[in-house]
Amino acid sequence: MEIGIDIGGTFTDAVLRDGAGALRSLKVPSTPDDPARAVGHALARLLGEEAPPASVRRFLHGTTVATNAILENTAAPTGLITTRGFADVIELGRMTRASNYELIFPPQTPVDLIPPERRMEVAERIGADGAVVEALDEAGVAEAARALDAMGAKAVAICFLFAFLNPAHERRAREIVRQACPGMAVSLSSEVDPAPREYERTCATAFDAALKPVMSDYLGRIETILGDAGIGVPMQVMHSRGGLLGGAAARGRPIRLTLSGPSAAAIGAAAVLRGAGMPDGVSIDVGGTSADVAVIRGGAPALRTDGRIGRFPVRVPTADVLAVAAGGGSIAWIDAAGGLRVGPRSAGAAPGPACYGRGGVRPTVLDASVVLGLVDPTRFAAGELALDAEAAAEAIRRDVTGPLGLGLREAAVAIHRVINATMAEAVRAVTVARGVDPREMPLLPAGGGGGLHAAAIAEELGQRTIVVPTAPGVLAATGLLDAPLEHDAARGFGGVVDRMDGTLRDAVAEMIAECRASMAAEGVNADAAEVILTAAASFVGQGHTLDVPVPHDAPDPARAIRDGFIEAHRAAYGHARQAPVRLVSLRAVLRLPSPDRAARALPRPAPPRGTRHAVIAGIAGPVAVVPRAALAPGETLHGPAIVEQDDTTLVVPAGWHVTAHPAHLLMEKAA
Repeated sequence: MEIGIDIGGTFTDAVLRDGAGALRSLKVPSTPDDPARAVGHALARLLGEEAPPASVRRFLHGTTVATNAILENTAAPTGLITTRGFADVIELGRMTRASNYELIFPPQTPVDLIPPERRMEVAERIGADGAVVEALDEAGVAEAARALDAMGAKAVAICFLFAFLNPAHERRAREIVRQACPGMAVSLSSEVDPAPREYERTCATAFDAALKPVMSDYLGRIETILGDAGIGVPMQVMHSRGGLLGGAAARGRPIRLTLSGPSAAAIGAAAVLRGAGMPDGVSIDVGGTSADVAVIRGGAPALRTDGRIGRFPVRVPTADVLAVAAGGGSIAWIDAAGGLRVGPRSAGAAPGPACYGRGGVRPTVLDASVVLGLVDPTRFAAGELALDAEAAAEAIRRDVTGPLGLGLREAAVAIHRVINATMAEAVRAVTVARGVDPREMPLLPAGGGGGLHAAAIAEELGQRTIVVPTAPGVLAATGLLDAPLEHDAARGFGGVVDRMDGTLRDAVAEMIAECRASMAAEGVNADAAEVILTAAASFVGQGHTLDVPVPHDAPDPARAIRDGFIEAHRAAYGHARQAPVRLVSLRAVLRLPSPDRAARALPRPAPPRGTRHAVIAGIAGPVAVVPRAALAPGETLHGPAIVEQDDTTLVVPAGWHVTAHPAHLLMEKAA
């Protein structure tokens, strides 16, 4: 058996897949005060009494704990040791600002993470050619470490100038810190982000250091839960690129876990689309707090290296996922001008929407769905939580219908229209804004709320095809089962690529060997692993780079990088020139793919078909309600209709029809 558990802001999703590919899934409320507790609840219910823990072959985990620690400023107290004269790089940041017209806005740099008193300077200097200009002041490093320890720092980021070209000083400084302050977590910029641009490199290293104590404690609690349950296999954790790491590697560089959950959903979407014979598409994972949008090209999520967490740059490779504050828990409210707004504030898991009956009183998108008859209050989340329809109606009456002078159903429809427009705009941002026509791609809705809004989003964007996974409400968890095992290594450079051919061959061999050693440490045979090599390069004199794929076994790697960069530059900007090409960094990834296994839901008795009064696309009337388990392969259902299953609800408006396939539903708009 394989188990995947993904923690979201509102629900924790869990799936169990047996050797025959049968899938059992469930959703349990997240426990924000202690996320590991929800993992324990989900694991106990998945295994029950009939599934022996000894049969578990893999345990896979995706989590938002790292991201939340950054956003909520709950990471460990952290200090910085840097080159003399550069302590304030992390506060100066860049000239760009999130808002140009706000009179008062929060800091645009992570000042709270490392305040001035915890920034220590030491004498040392590596030159722009990687040579030592000034020797490291070892006594100064020890003194700085002891001062940070006295101030209560639990972690330290070491960021020296040009350390990405020569990491010797940073590595020696780490040894000194560990001798002076045993137990203090240490992160090196030459390992976390070996590339130019001091501010971005310092940010990534500081966050990595601050997350180490948090994630070490959290992952340790998960491992204790697994041990208590009798599961003996090591845990693997999803990282931001969309691959899996062992627990030890995840602890060693936790900055890679910042977009763990959204990346898992994108991997799951890519697997579903491949199974449907559609290598390209757009996925939107609608949870309780946010909606995550990703573009799938060639059967895999697109990647980016300039990610952000909140206001701060986190320059690590990530799946290109755009998150917007639009989910089932998004709160509807009236702004100062009397207009209806939905989000970004969310009711979260506690107290949750008004219909939860847990003390929430603000109207949300889910409350509107209940009022419109789209969600059955008795079957929400497989009956885990009985919804209070009257509480939902009362919240909308008080906060929306009164101020706007609308009827109850009109107000609920308006809430849906606003949130649908927000989600459609997010899809435009990753497609139209980047020169991609979404009309030529299918939409894949996921999350508990994806099916409720899919048709409206597709209508807005001109899409005519929707692919619905077997278990869309837990797609991030199923994505864990389909993710490859990945380890990566990077090296910084800084010269003209044509002058470093022999150096390149040695660097590539070293990085591949490092990745193989990391896999071997997790008990994995890397002989069948795929090697992916990427170079970040620019013309000499340019400040920004382009990523260039490079064959790892190219007989002339320097020429491959130069030619690949010129081609990439022409594709990106419409022109190129014959000029020296500068290599900035190389990254090697060793990937061991997970075999494609089509998931199928466990057979179970289907509830009877029926009808209920609902409002779909603004039109009220009796609507056919069909359990997904009742749809036979090849059967077609015409809208207006509602397809229900344990983890989500699919709305089928008039003019659309759904055809059942063994591993997905294909929803199409009539010509």
